[in-house]
Amino acid sequence: MAIKHIFVTGGVVSGLGKGITAASLGRLLKTMGYKVALQKFDPYINVDPGIMSPYQHGEVYLTEDGIDTDLDLGHYERFIDEDLDYLSSFTAGKIYDTIRKREYSGAYGGGTIQVIPHITNEIKSLIYKNAEQKGVQVAITEIGGTVGDIESQPFLEAIRQVGLEKGHENVLYVHVTLLPYLKVSDELKTKPTQHSVKELRSLGIQPDIIVCRSERHVTKQIKDKIALFCDVDPACVIENIDASSIYEIPVLLANEGFADIAVKKLNLKKRNLDLSEWNKIIYELNNPQKNVRIALVGQYVAFHEAYLSVCEALKHGGFYNHSSIDIKWIDPSLINDNNINEFFEGINGVLVPAGFGDKGIEGMIKSAEYARLNNIPYVGLCLGMQTAIIEFARNVCGITYAHSQEFITDTKQNVVMLSKGEGRVGGYLCEPVKNSKLSEIYGSSKPFSERHKHKYEINNNFTDIMEQKGLKVSGMHKDLIDVMELEGHPFYILAQYQPEFKSRPTNPHPLMKAFVAAAINFMEKENNEYGQ
Repeated sequence: MAIKHIFVTGGVVSGLGKGITAASLGRLLKTMGYKVALQKFDPYINVDPGIMSPYQHGEVYLTEDGIDTDLDLGHYERFIDEDLDYLSSFTAGKIYDTIRKREYSGAYGGGTIQVIPHITNEIKSLIYKNAEQKGVQVAITEIGGTVGDIESQPFLEAIRQVGLEKGHENVLYVHVTLLPYLKVSDELKTKPTQHSVKELRSLGIQPDIIVCRSERHVTKQIKDKIALFCDVDPACVIENIDASSIYEIPVLLANEGFADIAVKKLNLKKRNLDLSEWNKIIYELNNPQKNVRIALVGQYVAFHEAYLSVCEALKHGGFYNHSSIDIKWIDPSLINDNNINEFFEGINGVLVPAGFGDKGIEGMIKSAEYARLNNIPYVGLCLGMQTAIIEFARNVCGITYAHSQEFITDTKQNVVMLSKGEGRVGGYLCEPVKNSKLSEIYGSSKPFSERHKHKYEINNNFTDIMEQKGLKVSGMHKDLIDVMELEGHPFYILAQYQPEFKSRPTNPHPLMKAFVAAAINFMEKENNEYGQ
């Protein structure tokens, strides 16, 4: 069977949820039993998403093979429950950089390099390679940006050519667009969608399915109007109404017949769509038995999408524990001795995620100390681990000037040191210590893989004194410390890795499940003590 290609484009405005639409379709097709791969092309000129500001693009998502990507890759992995890789995410900058390097190596023999065919051929080759190497039946590719943007044109031209090369029976174009609601006239307007499709058609692409984002239900009359002006079947105009959670989207789109229409147009066999597992998630989401309040202490809390995967992983832990999660966002640079009680009042758990630079470091250190002294469940990830190590070394081990080499280079008391190599990026095995809290959380003392992104490691020279004082090493990668846990504390886990990248709604991460459970226990104990 020929590989089927589905291309998802967007129109009218950015931020419509093309990634969620692509991920949802991937989930639906996988539920039907088809092997699916997802991929995204971003039209911006940046070569490395890993150095882009989280205030502009949200978190940098990290794949198992150590590739920094757009946050939509996180949605893909969470929805289809598959690990993606270096073939799953490309920017225009990375593609142009590849062509530039080939030119310097003499690959083009001094010939003229043009957008067509050189750039478009490179885009097509990456589309084909992603699908073929993974042996999938359906490859879904999202084109970032908005139709009409200058920088998107090479990508749109490339996917137009794919339709010619692979045959339209093997290619499906899905266009996600907006139906704005005018309150004054109480109506949805179709004109922006008509113009967006007109723009797409002017580039040689006729959408097969139009997915309409809307805050109101799309009536049959509106669907018929869009179908008429955009030259599609009325059944192929799909409502994608605003939902309270992204996890409701696959079911809502399934109810619109999205997957059934896609397989029909691609001449695939229609199979049963079993959403029972996904419906369980939605049930837990809408029917929590408890609610816990987690303090997220991070450098970029002004823009919540900077911690998107952390938030989703906490939600997954909540699903498992029949609980909703209320996140209190705390900027560590605002924390001091005078107001720390106010910041953490009513908090059931503290999580300090990864970060970069010295902003708010002392506030993170104070947060770790507060959780330690008040027996509040605490998870420190990457930088959150390192700041907690600094706190423990200073206040428990008596290492007065304990710090990290990342911030202080001239002290002999750096409990966190620059890695001897290039640092760790991507998946690395962690071997838990037998009978540790960590092995209990993971249900085994067998090694497991977790994703890292850091250049600094815990200094083994200070391990003995910290263990003597109760902070035990509970996970190692060869001679590198991966996890430490505090004896005598209900839940105090420090991890060099970032578990949020491996959590799925259908398979919550063990550490997040255990953390939320500990937060619930803390909350219930507090309530019992105060008679609430």
